[in-house]
Amino acid sequence: MRSDGLELVARDVSVQFEGLKALSDVTLAVPRGGITGLIGPNGAGKTTLINVLTGFQPVGAGSIELEGEPLNGIAAHKLRHKGVARTFQSGRLFRDLPVVDNLEVTGVGLGQTRRDAIAEAQRVLAWLGISSLANTIAGALPYTDERRVAIGRAIMCTPRYLLLDEPAAGMSEHESHDLAAIIRRIAGELNVGVLLIEHNIGLVLELCERIFVLDSGEIIEVGTPAEIRDSDAVRHAYMGTQRDELIPPIVAEAAVAS
Repeated sequence: MRSDGLELVARDVSVQFEGLKALSDVTLAVPRGGITGLIGPNGAGKTTLINVLTGFQPVGAGSIELEGEPLNGIAAHKLRHKGVARTFQSGRLFRDLPVVDNLEVTGVGLGQTRRDAIAEAQRVLAWLGISSLANTIAGALPYTDERRVAIGRAIMCTPRYLLLDEPAAGMSEHESHDLAAIIRRIAGELNVGVLLIEHNIGLVLELCERIFVLDSGEIIEVGTPAEIRDSDAVRHAYMGTQRDELIPPIVAEAAVAS
């Protein structure tokens, strides 16, 4: 990890929806060049926090900062121009367009000429090893390829930070392993700060240097993979699930050893 002190930060963030507190005094930092995990039960507030960090949800209280620059009140598309990118649980591809056009649209939206955007799209697809999909209509993609294309679109023009909202949902163990390799390359080769939000806790333990645990809108634990695996607070958040049921033992042991 080579953050050089550069981080995307949520500081004491609270969000309320009609009397219901979705987030309460949440503080989280994502360093450049590293992979940070965010886990928690359903309804914990994870997607709300991503929406706040990417400008899709206004901050009720607290602040968002990008490498020291205040971001409160900045629209999502302007944050993307500043280098904060994301994926969505549903993919949100333009299903009637070819894959390369899905990426090209992002490049043009970020200010590239069409020629440069096409070249950048082809470069990103090659970097991900999916050039063969370039002319495939996005709506015809298998689920796993759709996820990879969504990541490709998000890393167009190399953002500074990438927030991945459940990228491994529905993937097999082998597919998750391939995804893990891509995420490592994004952080390591591109020096992008990655925030990984996942229900696949084994994947988070395998990839992340630091993990935040959110429950009922509050951060209840922060630590290394070993510390998270051994945390009573985390086990209780997952409704008393036994540790070896919550986290596959082989994956967990490998993560702790690393």
